[in-house]
This record gives sequence, C-alpha cells and structure tokens, in this order.
Amino acid sequence: MTDKIVVFSTCNSAEQAEKLARALVEERLAACVSIVPGVQSIYRWRGQIESDAEQLLLIKTRRDLVPSLRAAFQRLHSYEVPELLALSVVDGAPAYLEWLDRELAEKSG
Repeated sequence: MTDKIVVFSTCNSAEQAEKLARALVEERLAACVSIVPGVQSIYRWRGQIESDAEQLLLIKTRRDLVPSLRAAFQRLHSYEVPELLALSVVDGAPAYLEWLDRELAEKSG
C-alpha cells in the first residue's frame, strides 16, 4: 500500500476543468490531473433524475493532501456539492510514484 491516491471529480465545462486542474498542480496539491471529456452523468438531485455532460478529472495526489484539496474545491469549484472521491493506490511503477513525491507539496511533520 502506498500513500498515493487518485481522486475523481467532475466539472461542467472544459474551461472549469482546466482552471481547477491548473490551480491544483500550481498549488502542488496534485502532481497531475487528467481531464477526460465527454462524460455523461446521470444522478438524482433534489428529487429529480438529472443528466449532464461533464468533464471527468483524475487527480493524482497523496492522502495527507486531501484536507487541502477539499478546501481548494470549496474555493474553486462551481458545484454546490462537487464530487470528491479518493481511491487508494495499492502499488505502481516506482519511478512514477517517486515523480509524484517530487511534484507534490512537502509532507508536513
């Protein structure tokens, strides 16, 4: 098990996805954010079934950065309830995991 995670989120436009991705990388809360266009989301919101075209964000980061990532989402995301789901990275290519460490904010403590 590593301390790395992949966080899933969605945005309502390519512009918002790029703005959020750039901010997360600039703030070193993410080493990389992949934007997957053309995602169709179907969900229940306020008692209605909704369907929206969205951009999927795959955010590569570290577990201890989640509180700061959450704060950035509250500050930057346009959704009232943005998706923010973190999945553990069990293992990975050593060189890639080392690169993630170099690109992310320093670990506290």
